[in-house]
Amino acid sequence: MALKLNTSMEPQTEDFKNSLAELIATLLFVFVGVGSIAAMLQTAPDLGGGIVIIAAAHGLAIALLAAGIGGISGGHINPAVTFSMFITGQIALGRAIMYVVAQLIGAVIGMLLLKIFLVGAVFDAIPGAGGHAVNDAVVASNLAAVGIEAMITFLLVWTIFATAVSKRGTAPAPLFIGFAVFVFHLVAIPMTGAGANPARTFGPALISGEWADHWVYWIGPLLGAAIASLGYWYLYLQDEGD
Repeated sequence: MALKLNTSMEPQTEDFKNSLAELIATLLFVFVGVGSIAAMLQTAPDLGGGIVIIAAAHGLAIALLAAGIGGISGGHINPAVTFSMFITGQIALGRAIMYVVAQLIGAVIGMLLLKIFLVGAVFDAIPGAGGHAVNDAVVASNLAAVGIEAMITFLLVWTIFATAVSKRGTAPAPLFIGFAVFVFHLVAIPMTGAGANPARTFGPALISGEWADHWVYWIGPLLGAAIASLGYWYLYLQDEGD
């Protein structure tokens, strides 16, 4: 079965409704994710137990939100995931673009709401672009940071294809996707802040004005998503049929 891309750009009413679901879910994900960092700074500023707090908040949020909108839009909540779905022919180009725009807008609104709700000193204390910054004391270079972001996004997208896209998937997809997010946050928070989602980085970067190494959080996730999705498609999905 040849891989076919749907390059249709004609929007449908369903696309707008689905995109709105993506916007709302990404808004909530950023609000909870960055909000968990603010909460950690108030309760466990040494970052020891705080890593678990942040990882759990991101993982549980994705599990809940993916379950909530999975039946509507597919529950991407991430431009890298949308990209992986497009390059494997799961969605049309027009819908993919609308999803990504909605995700970016949702991320900006989510961060903006945090800025409105939080005391200025608390908001300003959130490190990097909502917690996403390359830790030069741990990571060898920005290229190495791209590799880390690619690896953790590979884990996420591979899990998505194995549980939600493949007909062989038997696990409850949102739960295991949430587990993947939880696990890679445990590993990558001290390294890159654990991005794996360009929207999750973009919204906070725009509102906080922190753009350092921002390109890392696009190239890494898109690369990891491409390798995982195309690899899974060629290895395991071709024989499943359309």
